[in-house]
Amino acid sequence: MPDDIVPQAKAKLTADNILFYSIVAAVVPVLLYTALIYWVDRYEKEPWWLLSAAFIWGAIPAAILSLLFNMLFSLPFFFVLPESSAELAAGGVVAPVVEELAKALVLFLILLVQHHELDSPLDGIIYGAMVGMGFAMVENILYYTAEFGASGQAGWNTLIVVRGILFGLNHSLFSAITGLGIALARMSNNWLVRIGAPLMGLAVAILLHAIHNFSMFAGSPGAFLFGLVFDWGGVVMTVGIIGLALIQERTWMKTYLREEVALGTLSDEEYQLVSSAARRNRYRTGLLLSQGLSAYRLSGRRYRHCSELAYRKRHHAHFNDHASLQAIDRLRKSIADSASGLDRGSEVKGI
Repeated sequence: MPDDIVPQAKAKLTADNILFYSIVAAVVPVLLYTALIYWVDRYEKEPWWLLSAAFIWGAIPAAILSLLFNMLFSLPFFFVLPESSAELAAGGVVAPVVEELAKALVLFLILLVQHHELDSPLDGIIYGAMVGMGFAMVENILYYTAEFGASGQAGWNTLIVVRGILFGLNHSLFSAITGLGIALARMSNNWLVRIGAPLMGLAVAILLHAIHNFSMFAGSPGAFLFGLVFDWGGVVMTVGIIGLALIQERTWMKTYLREEVALGTLSDEEYQLVSSAARRNRYRTGLLLSQGLSAYRLSGRRYRHCSELAYRKRHHAHFNDHASLQAIDRLRKSIADSASGLDRGSEVKGI
């Protein structure tokens, strides 16, 4: 492994500045990954404040809780087992349970307090992934600084590649599975699903985390390769679920907004536009270049309300709840009000 993974850092890393470089090495990949996670949400962007809250929970409270309870529950193993066995039990059994529970707390809180933001399976995946990103960032900073003290820069460089790149999506993968279970519970009116889906999602997250940790603690090239293939297999599976969720969301858009054309909420051309994430993004990009930021933001707000309208109508169709009816009326009014700021006829030219 080359010793100059971080450009120009080889000769400069010292005990005095290692914390700064470790923060940079941990934050840069996380920024790229969070941007990718945010981009995936094509039809209805989740509110920044709630995404930020999920990220901060993973970075601070979840990290602190994990550190404390990992130490508390791991300590007995070191009294009764050899050190290598105790480390395996702590890393393979205690850490997955403690860390996934700590990360999951904010996801359950979102389900209880902001459940209206969980409109689709994709929403649960995104919130879970954001929690995992925050947790991974802080955990990596701690690991990087400790590794420099133990192995010097060569070990530090290697660990950045392993934790930041090869396994950089792991914590997001684990908590995204928990988030998926929570979103499925929100979308179901079957009480078995509403209870079982979050617990199943959390159990799968803990299992995936445990398998990864056991493969890493085994210390053999074969185990490392197994862990690498296994973890990236989970990432590929999650990407597949995201793809299916996006297809499902597009179906909801086409199904539940079709009536809005007859009601006059949308024109037929605009209905075709908002039902396709790719087409609406192309249009908004052209709008930004031709009419500026204000029109770009107004169109984004209008299309977000269109997406929310489709999701609320879908929710009302399954739950027949009064809250959804009120939201539907409010969203129709918001869409009608926003029409005055846009030339609806010009929106679809060239589409």
